[in-house]
Amino acid sequence: MDRTPSKTDLLWQQVHWLGVIAASGSLTAAAQRLGVSKAAVSQQLAALERHVGVPLVRRTTRALRLTDAGQRLVDDTAAAFAQIAHSVAAVHDLAAEPRGLVRVTAPVALGRQHVAPHLLAFLRRFPDIRVELELSDRLANLPQDGFDLAVRHVAAPPDSHVAWKLCATRSLLVATPGYLRRRGIPREPADLAGHDCLTYLRPGAAVWMFERETSPGGEPRRLRVTVQGPLRANTSEVLRDAALAGLGIALLPDFSLGTDGRLRPVLTDWRAVGFFGEAIYAIRPWSPATPRAVQLLVDHLRQALAPGFGADGA
Repeated sequence: MDRTPSKTDLLWQQVHWLGVIAASGSLTAAAQRLGVSKAAVSQQLAALERHVGVPLVRRTTRALRLTDAGQRLVDDTAAAFAQIAHSVAAVHDLAAEPRGLVRVTAPVALGRQHVAPHLLAFLRRFPDIRVELELSDRLANLPQDGFDLAVRHVAAPPDSHVAWKLCATRSLLVATPGYLRRRGIPREPADLAGHDCLTYLRPGAAVWMFERETSPGGEPRRLRVTVQGPLRANTSEVLRDAALAGLGIALLPDFSLGTDGRLRPVLTDWRAVGFFGEAIYAIRPWSPATPRAVQLLVDHLRQALAPGFGADGA
């Protein structure tokens, strides 16, 4: 029996790989997602372009973009490949024991303190499921970076993704008792302008917004204050440790504080708004169905995180 792939077999593979190139944004990233060499991807792309007779990608020194013909080919075949993926996943899920790889991304503090510890029980329960966890405070492009799931704290999940709410979260303004004795206790948000404040290393991070109810059912009073201080960092754990060292006042998500009682809450009559999300979500790129391994992990995290983080800063 001849097992050599036919021209038609290779054509379907080449069109599929073109779709992966489009989602990944580069030949290198596409090769990593496909588990093949960059040379193999380049060769199959060239073969497909010879077959259709027109260029499908436009290469520059900085980027790779699809031509109009390449984009049309990807758009016209995307639904068919999505249906194939759905059918394969459905058949795969008929297995007696759930199995497969789930690639997850999460913020550093949230992932290290609250996601990773709960993976141990999950993996013991489902030994045929494998998890790859990448911790980064950078917001990954899930389809482009090849992630199945993201755990994020956001105000609202994107409409283009499937989302499950895992638990509520809140922002806390905290400092050590020693710092507050030395520098005084802020009574109003405006007082923060005269304090050492520890901020994130991102645009707009030096503007903090607070609100307070003026009367039941009335419009809350909102104030903005521009702050500055000796340290900026891109992860809440660094800012938490700096606050613990008495360097200043930090605005932190409750999941980064946990039950550490060494930091005292500041401006408890006001609520920090607009900086962090108010809920933790599990998010995945939209698809007709969720793979069983992914759904099981979401259900596990939802149950584990449902009680919240219990941070009171006291």
